[in-house]
Amino acid sequence: MSGDATMGSSRTGRSDGNMSDPATPAVSRRRLIELIGATLGGAGAYQAMTRLGFAAESPYRGPIRLEGDPKGASVVILGAGLAGMTAAIELERASYRVSVLEYNMRPGGRNWSIRGGDVFTELGGATQTCGFDPGLYFNPGPWRIPYHHYAILDYCRRFGVALEPFVQLNHNAYLHSSNAFDGKPQRIREVKADFEGGVAELLAKATRKGALDDDVSTEDREILLEALRSFGALDSDFRYRAGDDASGHRGFAKGPGGGLGADPVNGEPIGLNDILTSRLWRGLGNFVYYDFQTTMMQPVGGMGRIGEAFARQIPDRIRYGAKVVAIRQDESGVTIGFEDMANGGAVEEARADWCVCALPLSILSRLPVDVSQPMKAAIDAVPYASVVKFGLQFSRRFWEEDEHIFGGISYTDLPIRQISYPSANMNGGGKGVLLGGYAWDGPNAYEFTAMSPAERVRRAVEFGARIHPQYLKEFENGVAVAWHRVPFTLGCAGEWSDEARKAHYNDLCAIDGRIVLAGEHASFIPAWQEGAILSALDAIERLHKRVVAS
Repeated sequence: MSGDATMGSSRTGRSDGNMSDPATPAVSRRRLIELIGATLGGAGAYQAMTRLGFAAESPYRGPIRLEGDPKGASVVILGAGLAGMTAAIELERASYRVSVLEYNMRPGGRNWSIRGGDVFTELGGATQTCGFDPGLYFNPGPWRIPYHHYAILDYCRRFGVALEPFVQLNHNAYLHSSNAFDGKPQRIREVKADFEGGVAELLAKATRKGALDDDVSTEDREILLEALRSFGALDSDFRYRAGDDASGHRGFAKGPGGGLGADPVNGEPIGLNDILTSRLWRGLGNFVYYDFQTTMMQPVGGMGRIGEAFARQIPDRIRYGAKVVAIRQDESGVTIGFEDMANGGAVEEARADWCVCALPLSILSRLPVDVSQPMKAAIDAVPYASVVKFGLQFSRRFWEEDEHIFGGISYTDLPIRQISYPSANMNGGGKGVLLGGYAWDGPNAYEFTAMSPAERVRRAVEFGARIHPQYLKEFENGVAVAWHRVPFTLGCAGEWSDEARKAHYNDLCAIDGRIVLAGEHASFIPAWQEGAILSALDAIERLHKRVVAS
């Protein structure tokens, strides 16, 4: 969902020649967009990307309409995550007889908020009991909603789920490198302004020396220089250096005040070379990506409020504690074998005319399933990302009281990768819960997964203290969810390779006999709730056409 990648790919080589040399290659339009994105911000880059067809938005345009008589057809839905419940809600409205089987004793699947008193056991038997104070929570799965995820926003509006802003970019949060600036975290506003100023100065030099003449008209050249001066805080000589212009972007060493001695003092910018070699620029890419542009939102009281609201639309349709163990189909219908977890694991069966399977592929690939060889190959082709997230409760909101950080995310090269500050109840004092780390795939995630929950939390506190020394005094308790050890998913989200998607995606989404799959894995928006909902809507629309035509 959010790593340390930057917008676009960096070039593997560089030219040390004079930029006015006629042999110097002209800057391509894509590269110019990347430079504009880094210099002028994500909105300007996205506008340019949209015109060239490099970005898109959710195709959702309103509630689905399933027209035609299903003639009393029944559908069994596997999984009460957002995909499964979307299918159940819409099919029931279209007069299908609907039943849902869900492994957990709650709705939502990965749409999950952990609160004080909650108990959960991971593979291997380790059990965690959350010790958070009342009113505090942690979202171990999805934790934010982009403004362009129209489907989930529409369902939240229709189902009465109150939303509030989620702060993605806080200019006063930190970028941190263990091997730069003596390990001292740097304010995002300073790094961002100084990086943009340095890049703007370089691009202005290239523009003035004619390096862009082949791709940029004379008129555009003058407008670009004007924009670089304004957005890059360049002086009259198109240089980025200490002064009122730079301080107007990066902040002051001593801010303006009142009374005697109230005049501000300009700070000294960080050199572009220092930013480049520190790799702090990687963190800036998280604010350029379309997925993370403002405004983002979150449900009031935790992401799990969405799953709860979906479940209220289909009362008495979800059977909880039902662990699917087999999926069989014949010409007349589908038979689901499941264990009743609340009754000692007794095996039962559910029969329906059709099946919408919204189980994660990591689970489905382990079950006996009557599907065609192409669909079976597609199910087996998608590994799941290893993700570990940490919820840490502190005795006071020191990030606000001491460091004036209200919401947002700090990025680091430490194994915890990032720290996210709560966007709710800001400046209210009292205790608070931080997302104390978010290790997405790679060695860090695998190493944390191999630890006991207590060791994960201990290490997260240890690493976090290098950025916020207050951790050591203020930490009270925490939980750590390693998604490869979560029994109902065995991983966080499907990770399609380009090759696998090309070879298997259409087979995965096809109706196979009387079975159709849904979930974020059956979308081009993996790891997002929007992808789960859109996949379900597409699946049931195609299924409905087949039912009506039969």
